[in-house]
Amino acid sequence: MGGTAYMEQELRSQPETWRAAAKIGAEAGALPSAGARVAVVGCGTSWFMAQAYAALREGSGQGVTDAFAASEAFLGEKRKYDAVVAITRSGTTTEILRLLEAVKGRIPTVTVLGDQDTPATALSDDTVALSFADEKSVVQTRFATTALALFRAHLGEDLTTAVREAEEALTVPVEQEWVDAEQFSFLGTGWTYGLANEAALKMREASQSWTESYPAMEYRHGPIAIAAPGRVTWLFGEAPEGLEREVTGTGARFVCHARDPLADLVLVQRVALERARARGLDPDNPRSLSRSVMLDA
Repeated sequence: MGGTAYMEQELRSQPETWRAAAKIGAEAGALPSAGARVAVVGCGTSWFMAQAYAALREGSGQGVTDAFAASEAFLGEKRKYDAVVAITRSGTTTEILRLLEAVKGRIPTVTVLGDQDTPATALSDDTVALSFADEKSVVQTRFATTALALFRAHLGEDLTTAVREAEEALTVPVEQEWVDAEQFSFLGTGWTYGLANEAALKMREASQSWTESYPAMEYRHGPIAIAAPGRVTWLFGEAPEGLEREVTGTGARFVCHARDPLADLVLVQRVALERARARGLDPDNPRSLSRSVMLDA
């Protein structure tokens, strides 16, 4: 179908945009330095990237880092942060703009955005523009992953392997079993839990699929009851001991790849696209969604 052109073009450009982001990230003095106490905020996909960045930053010993949905952020006087990092593709999302305005002059802010000619720029103390990763599709793919590539590079990671494995993820077959599956559960641990949340959202947005997401160890505490023949449990990162055996024992398909988890998310994006096509849906213009959520005052 002709309506999926943007999503496909954009998700396939990710190795290139990750390389560009890695160069910026290695030099981005605007992003918080090691030791700073940081709050990272976003909405939707950007919130899930905030979760991944927060886990990576704190896990690497670079400072306390909390991730919040912008509408639920605890940034009052009693909760002290040295910086707020906001993630927004559009630069116009209402909750982000309200938060930036609320902390202006009290907590330094840096916003990572796709479109710099937007209100978020004026409300931020500093910005990191990823205009080369901005998108036309409503369903986000490359902006989100490129922002996380930026953060990973700023934390000192070498993304060479991740980029190479993303290129591989763009060429491996999309299995028909994944396209036909009744339900997906996405799992992650640490920073990959944010990726699991994003994978589930991508499936819902693009193909109206029944998807859920959980921390890997929590999956056994009830949600595994969903697992059954014709359903898929997809894990990002290393599998907890015994989990594969328990999932396959239900008859569900267990998927866990050795590639970099961010690269594996690229494969999930492709699955979401193919599921949309199989159902006659247009993921560039998903039901009830728009590029930016702008609320009435």
